[in-house]
Amino acid sequence: MTWQLVLLVVFGGLVLLLASGVPVAFAFMAVNIIGALLIWGGTDPIGQFVLSIYSSISKFSLVPVPLFLLMGEVMFHSGVAFKMMAALDRWIGRIPGRLSLLAVGGGTLFSTLSGSSMASTAMLASVLVPEMQRKGYSTTMSVGPIVAAGTLAIMIPPTSLGVLLASLAQINVGKLLMAIIVPGLMMAVAFAAYIIIRSMLNPKVAPPYDAPSVPWRVRIREALLYILPLASIIFLVIGSMVLGIATPNEASALGALGCFVLAAIYRKGIKWDWLKKSMGGTVKVSGMMLLIVAGSTAFSQILTFTGATGSLVQFAADIDLPRIGILIIMQVVLIVLGMFMEPLSILMVTLPLYIPVAQALEFDLIWFCAIMLLNMEMGAISPPFGLSLFVVKGIMGDSAPLTSIYRSSLPFLALDAGVMTIMIFVPSTVLWLPALMGQ
Repeated sequence: MTWQLVLLVVFGGLVLLLASGVPVAFAFMAVNIIGALLIWGGTDPIGQFVLSIYSSISKFSLVPVPLFLLMGEVMFHSGVAFKMMAALDRWIGRIPGRLSLLAVGGGTLFSTLSGSSMASTAMLASVLVPEMQRKGYSTTMSVGPIVAAGTLAIMIPPTSLGVLLASLAQINVGKLLMAIIVPGLMMAVAFAAYIIIRSMLNPKVAPPYDAPSVPWRVRIREALLYILPLASIIFLVIGSMVLGIATPNEASALGALGCFVLAAIYRKGIKWDWLKKSMGGTVKVSGMMLLIVAGSTAFSQILTFTGATGSLVQFAADIDLPRIGILIIMQVVLIVLGMFMEPLSILMVTLPLYIPVAQALEFDLIWFCAIMLLNMEMGAISPPFGLSLFVVKGIMGDSAPLTSIYRSSLPFLALDAGVMTIMIFVPSTVLWLPALMGQ
């Protein structure tokens, strides 16, 4: 079979299975088996799949994935994240769009403690949506900031999706985590600026109200109790990597240990209820991710063996366009895929083709993968199938129609696109911090 026909069969089969609701991991496995039988025939390829699965998920670089997820689960189920939000609320004065800004600030802080955008979005929605509805906030200024700030967990370390991307692209995990810090903070600042300006121009979307006056001694006490200790977790994870004290694996272990210590202190011991939920959630999500990684690795090997990868790379190299034009086309394809697929699935499908093309065009892979990761963040809030949109819908129920939730995400998608443009045309915004880490 020609590589074009094999590519059509495996991609068409994968899209068909995903569209019919088959779990991503099983869809990859089924397509891999079909592709192998078409190419090699017989049952020998099944043995190769077993070896491929083992080698793909036994990488030491994947260790931070479950540990970063565990950090967020512990902070969420132990209730520490909610205490942090309450303390942060004391410090926000009578600023236009106050609750929306609280969503952005809380989402940014929680992103430094959680590797999961789903957990971050659920926490923000659970805490803020009822109060926003009572204060008369429009859906645009309630749901929009929450879904946008929740997905900052993809762009601000620790991020499990970032670790997976670095591992699959075979680049330095620590450098990619450092590379996304500045873009992630740029996004948070852009969100906050939009909220303030929009609320000043149209106060009806975020009606002002008199926030209770909180004495400074109470603010300082709660900051010392619930915000400063969390800063120590941030240092354990991010600071230890920047200073070269710990590798990403060691930093993730330190961060998870720190979260357990804080949860035990605040809850006066380790309680079985939140421990069970935290461990169960971590195992469930980690297992799903590793199964998808295993399937994606075999998928990549099939594409390489048939010559599809090499042919597509040569095709990209022969296109009469500047390199930046090809990069933009690649990102547009990801944006379109983000409207219909969840971020992890998109990475697994496109990485086997995108990384060889990026290498052939001599892109810096840290820079290229950071841009891809921002694209995945956009996919999580892109209508009609952005996962974070459905998380908020599940919490809000019938109080907000899905169409209004879709509309609320559009301004923040535009802001994300603006940050991506800066990343593309000013690469130093991505690369200067990893350069501080040296080799």
